[in-house]
Amino acid sequence: MLITFIFLVIAGIAAGLLASIAGLASLVSYPALLLVGLPPVIANVTNTTALIFSGIGSTFSSLKELRGHWKELLVYTLLSLIGSIGGSMLLLIAPASSFEKVVPFFIFFAGILLFTSGRKNAVATSKLKNAAVKKHNKWWISLLSLIGICVVGAYTGYFGAAGGVIFLAILSVITDHDFATVNAMKNTIAFAGNLVATLIFIFNSHIDWLFVAPLGFGLLIGGYLGPIIVRHVNIHLLRSLISLAAFGLAIYLFVTAYFFS
Repeated sequence: MLITFIFLVIAGIAAGLLASIAGLASLVSYPALLLVGLPPVIANVTNTTALIFSGIGSTFSSLKELRGHWKELLVYTLLSLIGSIGGSMLLLIAPASSFEKVVPFFIFFAGILLFTSGRKNAVATSKLKNAAVKKHNKWWISLLSLIGICVVGAYTGYFGAAGGVIFLAILSVITDHDFATVNAMKNTIAFAGNLVATLIFIFNSHIDWLFVAPLGFGLLIGGYLGPIIVRHVNIHLLRSLISLAAFGLAIYLFVTAYFFS
């Protein structure tokens, strides 16, 4: 039991760093729970609950970046929560495996958005932002952006894999904030979504709290350290690495969904 506890704390720290820097926590935390013997559905629910602690750590660590953006963040968070509630309820009705064939394409597209949003001459990003400036285009660009946040919230509540990367990609395109600020907003939105999803799971599913404790402790540490690291690294390199990780995850999920399911 002690070895399992230590293993989950270490996995939590790694997952917390990935969550608060790239939104890819489930690359580590979900497999870690499967390795210690949890069945897939229980592991998914337990993982969502533990991720709350990463959100707590990263939000407190990101207060500097969030200053002056609370009203905007509140709108994005509320939209995400609306989607998250729907997605969480859907998960209790239909298993996430029914969505697995679509997920790789979501993640791959998010990787493209994130990669292009960091380049000044990127055609897709510049066209979108130029269109948003024009008065007659602004309303529908804003509408599509807000709907996108809601949809990603539903996706996060339902399946969750790389949901943070998708949030990061959308926020990078629809806002003009620096990467550290966008990343901080992503962390807070993800935290709120995981919190609401957990409240739903408490009354409608089974959460293994013995595994939440060590994993959550590690996630709290990793989540707090992530935003600090983001402040001191090459943002362009980091954005590219996250995009490549998203591409790799998308390919892996594509192969497992279409050739090994």
